[in-house]
Amino acid sequence: MYKKPSKYRAIKTVIDGVTFDSRKEGRRYRELRLLEKAGVIKDLCLQPHFLLQEAYSKNGRAVRKIEYIADFSYYDLERKKFVVEDVKGLKTDVYKLKRKIFEYKYPDLEISEI
Repeated sequence: MYKKPSKYRAIKTVIDGVTFDSRKEGRRYRELRLLEKAGVIKDLCLQPHFLLQEAYSKNGRAVRKIEYIADFSYYDLERKKFVVEDVKGLKTDVYKLKRKIFEYKYPDLEISEI
């Protein structure tokens, strides 16, 4: 059976029963799990959602909310800082726009690109 390659040629990877969109993202997950076990970070979260705009209605039509879904978030105990991470291969126009809105809406947070 022919399997069509993904849009950006990423190969899905399963680690600890979790499916990641790419091998690079899976490798980063392993690194973060090791850092968590070593006590360097805590509260590792996969696919955290950040609301960028509420849902609303206009002229009787429902408009869905806009969210930015990061790859990981965690608290870095050494830097005493909450970290939001996105594993990037290609920065799409949609990602660039959502990043700008994220930075405006969450001024105390920054996205760390891996």
